[in-house]
Amino acid sequence: MPINAEYRGPGDLPEVIPVFPLPGALLLPRGQMPLNIFEPRYLAMVDDALRDGHRLIGMIQPDVAHSPDVDRPALFRVGCVGRITQLAEAGDGRYILELTGITRFKVVEEMSVLTLYRQCKVDYFPYIDDFTARKGEEAVDREALLAVLTDFLKANDLKVDWEGVETAPNEALVNALAMMSPHGAPEKQAMLEAPDLKTRAEILVAVTEMDIAKKRTSGDPGLQ
Repeated sequence: MPINAEYRGPGDLPEVIPVFPLPGALLLPRGQMPLNIFEPRYLAMVDDALRDGHRLIGMIQPDVAHSPDVDRPALFRVGCVGRITQLAEAGDGRYILELTGITRFKVVEEMSVLTLYRQCKVDYFPYIDDFTARKGEEAVDREALLAVLTDFLKANDLKVDWEGVETAPNEALVNALAMMSPHGAPEKQAMLEAPDLKTRAEILVAVTEMDIAKKRTSGDPGLQ
């Protein structure tokens, strides 16, 4: 999706960003994530992002498994910053928005702030390749990806727009399938932190094959 800003490198992004901890949420560079915002702290976060002009929100998963504080869980160390590229008011106090992913980041430290929402100082340099669209997509095993997608759809009695799949570039295909996948937080974090697109695709294929294998072992009638 075209956006009204050009991000050529880490220097084009702020060092401190608001973060939205959301379990199971995976945003990747140039991917689109719809969000339904209704909590007061996150409504304030969106308002501030628009007021400040940067329109940026960092998506990150809470590390619930290692968090004694349920109300303020620890965060995974890697997330992805996105720009608000669509926004609508629902009329009942909610925002319906879409984020377009820009680049991943590492959390340097969480800031002590007065805002209701959390903010982190982040480092984009470990993921400088994210600023180059479609980098490394020629190394993706597209055939393996489509084969496991076919098996997954059959196992779950789902359909897909095959014309759209077949015309999608490898980067868009891998990232969209990873973001939409039903896998858990550890698997999604592994795909987020993958060093390159090829590795992300391989992780996606591997965890999906394991999921299908479990269904077969459990005697799922859809796989008989």
